[in-house]
Amino acid sequence: MSIIVKFFVAPDDTSAALVLHTGPGRAFESLSFGNFDPEDAVVEWECLLAGVSLEELVEAGEPRIVAGEDDGGCVVFAISPGLSTALADAERSRLRDVAASWVQLRAEDGEIIDTEIADAIVGDLAALVTSARRWSQGVYCWVA
Repeated sequence: MSIIVKFFVAPDDTSAALVLHTGPGRAFESLSFGNFDPEDAVVEWECLLAGVSLEELVEAGEPRIVAGEDDGGCVVFAISPGLSTALADAERSRLRDVAASWVQLRAEDGEIIDTEIADAIVGDLAALVTSARRWSQGVYCWVA
């Protein structure tokens, strides 16, 4: 389980990878959360929003790691184009439904996530993706 999760906007993989040891800080527009596994979450969100299967995402190598430490330290990964599109195109009511479904999925695995917090995470990430797309930038996640 992650302690710190920061989704952030960056122009490219190289720029995103530079934050591996320090986090995105103020250099990049970002959102901070904690206490959930964002690598599993982005896969689950893409399955729920875009209707792709877990197997398809695993075969595609999602989430794509941009930088990471072998010792279980910090990791930076990219939000897939499919998830970015699905988040940006979704209506607010659809995002709420996805957040509620995600809460249920996590509960089945014994992980408790508050529905309001899940809704905020998914909704805020959708807004961040929309902002990034306006500037032709990508969204990444730093995990520590």
